[in-house]
Amino acid sequence: MNLSNLKPAEGSTKNKKRIGRGTGSGRGGTSTRGHKGAGSRSGHKTKIGFEGGQMPLQRRVPKVGFKNINRVEYVGVNLDVLQGLAERFNLETIDFATLKEHGLTSKNDLVKILGRGELKAKLAVSAHAFTATAQKAIEAAGGSVVKL
Repeated sequence: MNLSNLKPAEGSTKNKKRIGRGTGSGRGGTSTRGHKGAGSRSGHKTKIGFEGGQMPLQRRVPKVGFKNINRVEYVGVNLDVLQGLAERFNLETIDFATLKEHGLTSKNDLVKILGRGELKAKLAVSAHAFTATAQKAIEAAGGSVVKL
């Protein structure tokens, strides 16, 4: 074995026609770049979204509404869900780890306890936020509220 009979492993290369190697190759002359214009020059790059001078889609489409970049997004968990968890798994405390364990949140979520449903179990609930009705219902049932 020597350098003259080395070949790439089978299937590792594509049988691609090389461009810019003379007119006899079928891909010579302009080398598939067409005639003149920016696209035929070396180093030519277009901006993302450039459509050849036509008004780009991102500028053609009307913009509607307002997106607040400072909005805090919470995952809502209702009181009836907490009651169901407490009954099913005999829980006295419900915290972020418990909710994550039972698939109600994921690790980067912020949790807000909402007031739908009835709570009969005495629970110590810790979450990032509570609605006023949820907080009253938890305390009325004899439980406690802890904000994270």
